[in-house]
Amino acid sequence: MNTRRLLGALTILLCTMSGCMRADLVLRNGNIATVDERYGEVQALAVRGDRILAVGTDAEIDRYIGSQTNVIDLAGRRAIPGFIEGHGHFTSLGSSKLNLSLNNVKNWDEVIAMVETAVAKAKPGEWILGRGWHQEKWDNTPPGSVEGFPTHAALSAISPDNPVCLTHASGHACFFNAKAMALAKVDENTEDPDGGEILRDANGQPTGVFRERAANLVRRVHAAQADNDPTRRRMRLRRIVELADQECLLKGITSFQDAGSSFETIDGLKELVEEGAIGTRLWVMIRDSNEALAADLHSYKMIGVGHNHLTVRAIKRSIDGALGSRGAWLLEPYTDLPSSSGLNTASVESVTETARLAINHDFQLCVHAIGDRANREVLDIFEQAFADHPKLQDLRWRIEHAQHVHRDDIPRFAQLDVIASMQAIHCTSDAPYVIARLGQDRAEEGAYVWQKFMQSGAVVTNGTDTPVEDVSPIASYYASVSRRTKDGSVFFPKQRVNRMEALELYTINGAYSAFEEHIKGSLTPGKLADIVVLSNDILTCPEAEIPDTKIDYTIVGGSILYRSP
Repeated sequence: MNTRRLLGALTILLCTMSGCMRADLVLRNGNIATVDERYGEVQALAVRGDRILAVGTDAEIDRYIGSQTNVIDLAGRRAIPGFIEGHGHFTSLGSSKLNLSLNNVKNWDEVIAMVETAVAKAKPGEWILGRGWHQEKWDNTPPGSVEGFPTHAALSAISPDNPVCLTHASGHACFFNAKAMALAKVDENTEDPDGGEILRDANGQPTGVFRERAANLVRRVHAAQADNDPTRRRMRLRRIVELADQECLLKGITSFQDAGSSFETIDGLKELVEEGAIGTRLWVMIRDSNEALAADLHSYKMIGVGHNHLTVRAIKRSIDGALGSRGAWLLEPYTDLPSSSGLNTASVESVTETARLAINHDFQLCVHAIGDRANREVLDIFEQAFADHPKLQDLRWRIEHAQHVHRDDIPRFAQLDVIASMQAIHCTSDAPYVIARLGQDRAEEGAYVWQKFMQSGAVVTNGTDTPVEDVSPIASYYASVSRRTKDGSVFFPKQRVNRMEALELYTINGAYSAFEEHIKGSLTPGKLADIVVLSNDILTCPEAEIPDTKIDYTIVGGSILYRSP
C-alpha cells in the first residue's frame, strides 16, 4: 500500500472510531493538486472550520458529508492551494485604484491626454497623481527625450496650476511637472542627493525625471500638504485596503507578502484585521529608518493575529533601484549608458546596521537588490552577519528580486540559505530592454536565472511586485513556465521551470519563505483551508491557454470569499 493510501486508510479508521467528524465544506469530483508529495493528486477534500480535514478519493471524502455540509462539485476542474503573492505592495495596490493608471499607455501622448482630462476635473492647486508609465514599453520615443525619457514641457503646458507626480512603473523614479518642481524649489542649482539623481538636459535643466531618492525632494512637498486628520487618514487606509483585498481575492491570492509598510500602516492593518475586515492573509515587512526600528521593533513582532490574517516578522530595506530607470547597481556600467553603473540607494553601513537589528530582535531581513553589484553587497552583508552569529540557524533571510546576479554569486544563495524572492512576470515584462541595458553575455549569464538558482539548491519564490505589475498570479505563473514575451519570443528558454515547479514557487515555497509552511502552501490535512479553483487546468492544458485561466473560487480558511459570476 502506498503512502497516500496508508494515510487515507488511517484517516477512515479514525473517522469510524470517532463516529466521523462532519465537514463544513467538501470539494469533490475534481483534479486537486495538494502540493504535498505524500498525497499527490486527489479527487476530493473536506474542510472543517478553517482547516483541511481530509483529502482523498470521492468515496473516502463522502464519509464526511453531513446534512449541513456545503458540497461543491468541481466537475473535473483543477483545484490548488491558494496562491501566495511572494512580493507585492498591498496598500500601493489599493492606492493605484484611486489614481491615474498608466500601465497600459502606448506612448507619452496618451499620458499627456490622461493628465489633461484629470486637470479639467481638479481644483486649482490639487495634485494629479498617477503610476505605471514605462518609457521602454512605448511605441515611440518622444522628441527631445533625454536617455529615452521625455521632458516635462508638454506636461507643464497642460497643467500650469496643478502639480503633477507620475510614478514610474518600477516605483523607482517619478516624473514631475514645472509646478511641482517650483513648489519644491528644485531648479538647475539643486544638487543630487545621496542615492538619487535628477535627470537633466544638455543645459543642466531638470527634465522632470527624478530617480530613486531624488524623488523625495518633490514628493515631500505633497506629503506635507496631505491630510493630517487621523480620522480621515484611517478612512483612506480602510478604502485602499478594501480595494487591494478585493483585487487579490478576485485573482486567487489567499496570502500576500507585503514588501514594506510603516509602523503606522501596520497599526491600521492590525485594527482592520481584528475587525475581520480583510480576507487576504497578510505577511508584512516593516520598512522604516534604523532609528525607528531600534525604538519599536520589540513591540511589533506579530504571528498569526486575527486567525492567521496578519504576521509581522520581517524588515525590508532597499540597496539599489530598478533596471528600467537605470537605477539598478551594477558591477560594470550599463551597456546603453556607459557613464553610469546605477545607484546605491542605501549605504552598505546602513544595511549592515539593519542586519544587526534583525539578528538582535529575531526578525527576517529582506533586502531589495536588482543589480549584480547590489546582490553581491547584500550577500556579503548576510554572510558576515551569519558568521558573527554561528549558533543561529534557519534564519531564512531573503533577497527581494535577485534579478541580475553575477555567475560567481549564484551558488552563494544556496550556500548561505538565502531565499531568492523573485517575480517571474518581471522577466517577460522587462525582456525587451534587458539586453540593451546589460548586453547579451551579462543577460544570459545572470538575468532571471530561476533554473540556475534551483539547480544550485536555493529556494525560489514567485510574485508580481504589484502595482509594478498586475497582481495576477496566472500571468506570473505563465511567465515562469514560458518566458514568452509579448512579441512571441522566448527569453533564454533554458531558465524556464516546469508546471509543477512553477506551482511550488507560488505556494509551498512562498509559505516556507515566511516560516509558514506548517500552515500554508499545500492542501495537507491540518493546514489552513486556503484553496483556489481554476477554470483551466494550468498543469496540463496547452501552454498558450494558461493566460486565459480564470479564478472560479477563492476560499480562505474554508470560507468562499470570491466566486466567479
